[in-house]
Amino acid sequence: MNTRAPSRRYDSVHQDWRAFLPEGKADFFSNHQQALNGFYFTFSYLLNEALNFRQLGDSSLASQELTLAAESCARLAQQVSAVLHSMRQYSRHFGIIPNLAPLQTSDFHSENGQRRARHNNLFSRIMLTERSQFLYKLNTLEEIVDEQTAEIAASARSLAGGSSIKALDLWQSLDICHFDITTCLCETDVCLKSFLFVLPEQHLHRFESRIKRLSRGRRNPGVAAIAAIRARRMLASAGE
Repeated sequence: MNTRAPSRRYDSVHQDWRAFLPEGKADFFSNHQQALNGFYFTFSYLLNEALNFRQLGDSSLASQELTLAAESCARLAQQVSAVLHSMRQYSRHFGIIPNLAPLQTSDFHSENGQRRARHNNLFSRIMLTERSQFLYKLNTLEEIVDEQTAEIAASARSLAGGSSIKALDLWQSLDICHFDITTCLCETDVCLKSFLFVLPEQHLHRFESRIKRLSRGRRNPGVAAIAAIRARRMLASAGE
């Protein structure tokens, strides 16, 4: 079976995004994009409900909705990480390197997000191979998603515990976390579409199976679950 990655059809991420994938890959991309957006919309809706209850002065309902939003965010992070991690594995093992563009600091609002995006932009200029640049970008996105998800979970716990000393700061940080997670989701969609253009057709089913396996790897959403997939990622990185 020929496992060599197809040559790139287009010269940039922008061209990839505007182009049409072959039918099988288009269906694959549409299904995964819809699945990710479904988790994202649930998380966004619950977070918005929490903010609305807070504005109405109902701190108890606001805290309940925020707890649900944090759990939903962890599920979203699980799905996003599964896609990103699967791309990293395939890129590492089969030399599949799509078009890519570095992360931009202006697309993130948190300090950690901006710092990681700045490092990604810098390292994209000094890394010798496109493979290293792609792997580093995917890893950076995973780290930002994990950090913001953990931040939301921590804020939910603090507010549920009745912490009022920094309540305003905690609620404001949620909006920042939501923004950065939105950016990471968009970047994941863009990376996935470019990746599919150069993924051999015969690998499509195996690639999908790997995503599903990773997405089921964490049963209980939360910080401990996030740490588990991060640990798997670190072990994989050690072998690069």
